[in-house]
Amino acid sequence: MALGFGIIGCGMIANFHTRAIGDVRGAKLAACFDTVPAAADRLAQSTGCRAYYDLDAMLADPAVDVVTVGTPSGAHMEPAVAAARAGKHVIVEKPLEITLRRCDKIIEECEKAGVVLSTIFPSRFHASSVELKQAIDQGRFGRLVAGDAYVKWYRTQQYYDSGAWRGTWELDGGGALMNQAIHSVDLLLALMGPVAEVRAQTALLAHQRIAVEDHAVATLRFANGALGVIEASTACYPGHLPRIEFHGTTGSGVMDEEDFVKWDFARPAKRDAAIREKMAQRKSGGGGAADPKAIGHHGHARQFQDVLAAMKKGTKPRIDGPEGRRSVEIILAVYKAAETGRAVKLPLPADPLLKVRKNGMPTA
Repeated sequence: MALGFGIIGCGMIANFHTRAIGDVRGAKLAACFDTVPAAADRLAQSTGCRAYYDLDAMLADPAVDVVTVGTPSGAHMEPAVAAARAGKHVIVEKPLEITLRRCDKIIEECEKAGVVLSTIFPSRFHASSVELKQAIDQGRFGRLVAGDAYVKWYRTQQYYDSGAWRGTWELDGGGALMNQAIHSVDLLLALMGPVAEVRAQTALLAHQRIAVEDHAVATLRFANGALGVIEASTACYPGHLPRIEFHGTTGSGVMDEEDFVKWDFARPAKRDAAIREKMAQRKSGGGGAADPKAIGHHGHARQFQDVLAAMKKGTKPRIDGPEGRRSVEIILAVYKAAETGRAVKLPLPADPLLKVRKNGMPTA
């Protein structure tokens, strides 16, 4: 019997959720909810699911087994907690939330209710990401010395003007780092391991009427001793594919979106030629580099399938709540380092960002 999905928040990302659900065996879209009735009606009419304008009513629907939360980033906690208390499994779009305390509340409530919690990071499910992790786990890179993520995207002023929550600390939680580059930050952490220290600078260079950064550069010292760079932007016209690089004493792997542009090792393996050929076909889309709608839904579908498997087996999904929390912690550390001009050591206290100055910058 298929498990029923309910979508909370019927904005742009809901369209990708519906396509992904349609591609997952054993899943069906049962319902959707939005505080704007017209938004819920549009999604329901296009998919055949039932529209709700009251969240409690949707959460009381026995046809809904699991919900996906696609509200603005700083409004993830309330619906996620309500869903957990209603006994529904919970999938939250990135970021899990915009403060550590709000992340922890979601995690706590899902654990208390005994429901599965997953944070959406589809990049981890790309075939190229899986190959990278396998090579790192096998020690093919030797000692890791560098792990870098470059997300030089472009967003128009109209993008930020299109929603009052965009570009705000209160609901967006930050700018190019928290909203756009967080996917690459998550993948960097998943493959390189924990970060010990961060130094950073951020700036607002190309946009108006927003309180957050549109360009950021951070240097990292990982717990394993390796060094790294995160560069995130929505100011680099016309927008470029996100690049992630891993370098070690015996190997290098460089990936543009899902395509390998470098896959070199001191000790070649039989599969290397096939991997280069398969993973360098230049089939990646724009990756959202200039258009937030220019992304695929295949990563979402693979992650939803992983969540369903965890539900059936009673295990944790590959990217659970604590995994989703890690990238938020690093980004908050970057903001803190940029504000203070000093190195910030990890882990952070319960919540390093509790207020917002009049100039829009976060402060402890």
